[in-house]
Amino acid sequence: MSGSKCARLSGARVQQLLDSVDSVLFDCDGVIWRGDQAIPGAAQVINLLKEKGKRVFFVTNNSSKTRKMYAEKMSVLGFDVNEEEVFGTAYCSAVYLKTVCKLEGKVYLMGSDAMRQELEAVGIQQTGVGPDHISGKQTDWANVPLDPEVKAVLVGFDAHFSYMKLNRAFQYLTQQDCLFVGTNRDTRLPLEGGKAVPGTGCLLLAVETAAQRQAQTVGKPNHFMFDCVASKFGVDPDRCLMVGDRLDTDILLGSNCGLKTLLTLTGVSTVAEAEAHQQSGCAERQGMVPDFYVESIADLLPALQG
Repeated sequence: MSGSKCARLSGARVQQLLDSVDSVLFDCDGVIWRGDQAIPGAAQVINLLKEKGKRVFFVTNNSSKTRKMYAEKMSVLGFDVNEEEVFGTAYCSAVYLKTVCKLEGKVYLMGSDAMRQELEAVGIQQTGVGPDHISGKQTDWANVPLDPEVKAVLVGFDAHFSYMKLNRAFQYLTQQDCLFVGTNRDTRLPLEGGKAVPGTGCLLLAVETAAQRQAQTVGKPNHFMFDCVASKFGVDPDRCLMVGDRLDTDILLGSNCGLKTLLTLTGVSTVAEAEAHQQSGCAERQGMVPDFYVESIADLLPALQG
C-alpha cells in the first residue's frame, strides 16, 4: 500500500489494508473496551475478522489480570476469544524470565496476584505479593531479611507499593547477579472522564533510581511482546497489523517490529500528537507515527460486512 503516513483510513483503503494482512494485534483498553464497556461495534469487528480467516491477538501492558481473566472479560463483552490469544505483561514477564533469562530461583515480585499466578504457571516461585509494612529504624531497614533463593526482582503494577517494598527490592538488587525486570513503563493509567492514576512506570522508575540500575522491560513498545505472539503462532510481521490507541506504546511497538499500524481515537492519543511527531524531523519520534488512523475500530465494519 502506498501513500503518506498518518492517513485517515476510509473507503476502499480499508479493504486494501485488510487484504494485506493475515494477523491483527489489538491493544485492549481504549481500543476494544473502555473500563467495563465494550467500544460500540468492537466485538463485531473482532468476530468478523475471525470469520474471514484473520488471526486476532490481544496485547496489553496491564499486569493486573491473567490471560484467563482477560478472556473471561472479553467473552462477557461479546468477543469470540480464547486465552491463548491474549498476551498481557503478567504472562509475558513470566515467559521472559523462564525462557530468555532461564531463571533458576525465586522472584521478588512487586505486583499483583495475577502476576503470581502467571509466574507459578511456568514453574517460578515468588515472594512479595501483598502489603509490606514498615517498622523499626533505618538500620533495621538496611538489614531487612532477604530470601536467599531470590534471583530476580520483577516490578509490575502494585497497589500495595510502599517504602518497605522499595527498600526490599533495592536490597535484592545490590546483588549484581540479581536480575531486574519490569512489565512496562507506562507512567499514567487513563480513566473515564479525563482522570488518570499513576502507572507502573512510576513504580519502576522509583526502584531503578534507588538501585541505580535499569530494568529490562517486556511490555510494549519492547519487541518481546510481539516475539511472544510470533514465536507461538508463526506470525509474519510483513502481514500483520497493530491496532492501538497510544502512540508511545502500541504504534511504537508496531514500528519496532515492522508491522503496519493503525491508531484508533477512542483512547489516549490524538491525530494532532501523531502529526507533531511526523513533523518533528526527529527519527526517534517517527516511530510513533501510525500508517493510518480511524475514529474507532468500528470504522472497519462496512468493509467486513460487505
